[in-house]
Amino acid sequence: MDPRVTRHLIAEEGEIIIDEVRRHWMANLGAYLELVLAAVVLVLLFFIDLHYFWVPLAVAALIVSHAWYRILATHMDRFVITNMRVYRVHGIFNQHLATMPMQRILDIAVHKPLIGRIFGYGHFVFESAAQDQGLRDIRFVGRPDERDLTIQRVIQRAGLRGAGAMRVPRGDGT
Repeated sequence: MDPRVTRHLIAEEGEIIIDEVRRHWMANLGAYLELVLAAVVLVLLFFIDLHYFWVPLAVAALIVSHAWYRILATHMDRFVITNMRVYRVHGIFNQHLATMPMQRILDIAVHKPLIGRIFGYGHFVFESAAQDQGLRDIRFVGRPDERDLTIQRVIQRAGLRGAGAMRVPRGDGT
């Protein structure tokens, strides 16, 4: 089970992957807690009547199935930075692709909650020139400051925000 992000590259135009970002392990914390809950439910097997042993088994199986689905969904969610654009591929049964060319990125906000600062993850919010965008929130990005700098370097190298773009006009029209 791999999202195969390379099949979305425009190789004939020279597009290459700069960074492929998997979601941070903290994105699966809820699923891990569900697995612990399933283990606790299985312990009930030792304390119930043998006629009803199937109830904790069924409940534990449902909990484990749900947790496994969440872990797989996290595994199949990738954020990719290329030399031309950023895109996100996600989905288990139906795959979704959201893409944004580098020239459309106006701003990237990096939010790092306290727990994220401790464990090394953050959330990206992209602002683009488009009103309706398919790629806005990217959650649980590991090493968010490094990833932000990577995107900024790609934008700078592409010449999309050169020194002239940063110049503030003076009052005399120059």
